[in-house]
Amino acid sequence: MRVIGRAVVIGMAVALAGTLPRDLLFKANLHYWPAFPWGTPIVAVYIWFFWRYLNGAGESDSTKAERRAGFRANSVSRPAWVWSLLTGAFGIAAFVLALRLANRLIVLPPQSLHDLPQVPESTMLSWLLMSAPVAGIVEEAAFRGYMQGPIERRYGLVVAILITGTFFAIAHLDFTPILWPYYVAVAAIYGTVTYRTNSIMPAIVLHAAANLYSNLDLWLYGHAEWQAAAGPSVLIWKSGVDPSLVSWSFALVGVGAAAAGAYLMLVRATPEQGRAFARSV
Repeated sequence: MRVIGRAVVIGMAVALAGTLPRDLLFKANLHYWPAFPWGTPIVAVYIWFFWRYLNGAGESDSTKAERRAGFRANSVSRPAWVWSLLTGAFGIAAFVLALRLANRLIVLPPQSLHDLPQVPESTMLSWLLMSAPVAGIVEEAAFRGYMQGPIERRYGLVVAILITGTFFAIAHLDFTPILWPYYVAVAAIYGTVTYRTNSIMPAIVLHAAANLYSNLDLWLYGHAEWQAAAGPSVLIWKSGVDPSLVSWSFALVGVGAAAAGAYLMLVRATPEQGRAFARSV
């Protein structure tokens, strides 16, 4: 349990160190000169130093090797890059379709962008665009790097995904118990790709792209990706099965099969990871 406890504490500390300065800068930008997104370039510079420190910057620091190993930003071969991105992309697409179907079966909590009438659209767009890569870097370093890595090596991938998914949910302050499977599923997509490549790099790209889609979707249409409309969908228990439900179901099966096929190709592209896992067991 010391392995889990230490991994969770370090991972949450890394997440806090990456997100708190961003949030404080954006909040300050909201109150001081909101017409100009001056907080965005400062956040970019901070994340650059954040990346360098976690990746072992500092020649004489005794924690250099430990930070670099925990960060897990290892290089990835070209085939592994291709199949990990395809696996993640199809997985995320299947995930969004599954959420749309879930929204027809149960009542999911609504998500909406807070009304900020004093913030110009250019400033808001700048924040949303910057938040996507920041979240990708910070959260993958925290949850798939420093947290998942030690748990995965000691207890296996499934346990690591369940724990990181749970704390991934807790770190998002809008978490409600009904959304726990949502965060665990996200952790499964990013965590599996990270495990197969032994690197957070593909997961960072996938996470940033998914967040960019989610942020823009929320900004443009006023609802979360799991909602088919700005308001909650009518449950099938009241409306019955309709063509949209059938089409989403078939689409989910097709995209899910594509994700499974891409994952099998990723396994073939990363055979050394399977051998390393067998040796650790």
